[in-house]
Amino acid sequence: MKTIALVTGANKGLGKQTVRRLAAQGWTVWLGARDPERGAATARELAAGGADVRYVALDVTSDESVQAAVKVLDAEHGRLDALVNNAGITGGRVAPAETGPDDFRACYETNVFGPVRVTRAFLPLLHRSTRPRVVMVSSGMGSLAVTTDPKRLESGIVSLVYPSSKAALNMITSQYAKALPDIKINAVDPGYTATDLNAHRGHKTVEQGAEVIVRLATISADGPTGGYFDEDGPLPW
Repeated sequence: MKTIALVTGANKGLGKQTVRRLAAQGWTVWLGARDPERGAATARELAAGGADVRYVALDVTSDESVQAAVKVLDAEHGRLDALVNNAGITGGRVAPAETGPDDFRACYETNVFGPVRVTRAFLPLLHRSTRPRVVMVSSGMGSLAVTTDPKRLESGIVSLVYPSSKAALNMITSQYAKALPDIKINAVDPGYTATDLNAHRGHKTVEQGAEVIVRLATISADGPTGGYFDEDGPLPW
């Protein structure tokens, strides 16, 4: 029986590479993206070599879109084995002293409310899996310990919006893991990866950044849950 996975925000960057890697293992991977043209084109590209990659329209900020995606996967498979909540945005760059409530809204809608919306909607399908797991794509910017460590690159980036959204996602991950012990739920930090989020200034490739995402999406039944990891292992919250 093939493993069924869904990756959100997957028409480019880390999401696309994660789909590529999971499909290479023989999985059926649904590529979720809100832009139908780009999403379908990326799915066709990745499936060209024979991989089982399928596009599903998915806007993580829309209840209707998420529910429609649930219906598609339910009709096709009746279950979901791995969910990767990858969709995310920076929310723009505003100096902390100039940041107001409105500056948080779009970022939180995607980075915080989005994973909650998608996870909650797909729980019935995850519960039908014999080995369900959820990966929340977070960031080192979401760690209080990392961002206050002067030896870390993240300590030199001062912002209210994006870091706090990822810190919230980390707490959500921890609480989900306690509430849902039958599902392996973990957060990951791909590192400073060259993507659209940083104008491709990151020093890691998407292949390197996706490594920890794939590792946690493919963990065994005795693997960790409620953890926060980068490529080297557990991270401090």
